[in-house]
Amino acid sequence: MILRSQNSALLLLFLFFLPGCTERPEGKKGGEDWQVLFNGKNLDGWTPKFYHHLVGDNYANTFRVVDGTIEVSYQDYEEFNERYGHLFYKKPFSSFHLKFEYRFTDQWMEDAPSFTYRNSGVMFHSQDPNTILKEQNWPISVEYQMLADAGDGEPRPTGNMCSPGTEVFYRGEMDPRHCISSSSDTFQWDQWVQGDLIVYGDSLVIHLVNGDTVLQYNKPQIGGEVVAGFDPEIKVDGKPLTSGYIGLQAEGQGVAFRALKIREL
Repeated sequence: MILRSQNSALLLLFLFFLPGCTERPEGKKGGEDWQVLFNGKNLDGWTPKFYHHLVGDNYANTFRVVDGTIEVSYQDYEEFNERYGHLFYKKPFSSFHLKFEYRFTDQWMEDAPSFTYRNSGVMFHSQDPNTILKEQNWPISVEYQMLADAGDGEPRPTGNMCSPGTEVFYRGEMDPRHCISSSSDTFQWDQWVQGDLIVYGDSLVIHLVNGDTVLQYNKPQIGGEVVAGFDPEIKVDGKPLTSGYIGLQAEGQGVAFRALKIREL
């Protein structure tokens, strides 16, 4: 009986030290699983901010829950009037893997700038929405830009990078362009597309589209132009962006988001 117990203990030790036996399940970090950012029922935990409006004002119910998605809707608008909006999650993140799915709707405000057509985005490393002034047009942030086929026969990749009030390094040097195109295919406007955003603080940023890596860059930092009406104490050019808020964009084009989840790295 004693010999049998000793053999059982030795077998357990052997199994414990087999390669891979002590690895955590995929999708977990430090015992934590993916965090769901949207419950599919309401916008609890999310805060809107629109150009010309104070933080917290969800103008004309632009951000709404429709069939388990967060939808950007212009159903109750009479005119766009440059009401660029963003819906921010309640807490900042530094190093993370964000997953989401999106597709565009057939709504587009014709008085919005032409660049907004079949165009939206997910902002990250954004300033706190409570620091965005009423007459500030965009948040100081980095953007995972989403585009779709515009119907003109021209390629229109998605998963691009845009930099309102920020700058990034691309291929070893600071890139002066406001937007950098990815290597993705062009997708139809009503097609669900999966986006992945992997961010390591102010180091490496990776964009994926439907599981394929389409863009990489590094050293996101405050700088550049595009953003107007900001508090100068917030825009400290050259300051590394090590963390910030995640925001869903509304700039004249209808779009729906679903399956939003995040894993901290």
